[in-house]
Amino acid sequence: MPERAVKISIGKITLEGDLVIPKNAPGIVLFAHGSGSSRHSSRNRYVARVLQDAGLSTLLFDLLTREEEAVDQYTMHLRFDIPLLAQRLAGATKWILENEDTKHLGVGYFGASTGAAAALVAAAANPAPVRAVVSRGGRPDLAADALPRVQAPTLLIVGGDDEPVIDLNKEAMSKMKAECKLVIVPGATHLFEEPGKLEEVAVLARDWLSQHLRRQA
Repeated sequence: MPERAVKISIGKITLEGDLVIPKNAPGIVLFAHGSGSSRHSSRNRYVARVLQDAGLSTLLFDLLTREEEAVDQYTMHLRFDIPLLAQRLAGATKWILENEDTKHLGVGYFGASTGAAAALVAAAANPAPVRAVVSRGGRPDLAADALPRVQAPTLLIVGGDDEPVIDLNKEAMSKMKAECKLVIVPGATHLFEEPGKLEEVAVLARDWLSQHLRRQA
């Protein structure tokens, strides 16, 4: 499907993104990548293609500007600034809701690692447009006080061999009041690099996001 390069203006900054809109899409999924990653993440791009094949629109975008990324290569502090990342995701959501081609679409979030925490914080801050959240190997615990305020149905996907993160996801799940499901993928580590494991993640995400975005379309 044709991918369109877009520039997302949020206050005084501009972020770069890649937008795909299949015909008659019932919703759009915004990707919040993990620490040290970008819209070029091969894992997120694979998941995005699976979602596109299911008829969902996708927006992969950089959470940081090029200048911020250059600084973060050395300091590594911005990639863990959850309030900042959530603010950027909320800004991209606002851009989607104001864009003529996408304003009619329900919104879903797919967050990886620290991006999952940003997705949950953004969903809690502006619950109306956000219909579903998926976390891949995420750190939802870093969303802290926002967790009980999340209203969107949330799917937490964790590798079976990623034991510390399993416990952190269980802890976060216990604080959530919205519909929440934890799926542990056997034999997978944090990045789901083992054969077939990322494919399992993509199918789980596709089914969850399709279900909830189509239900309210």
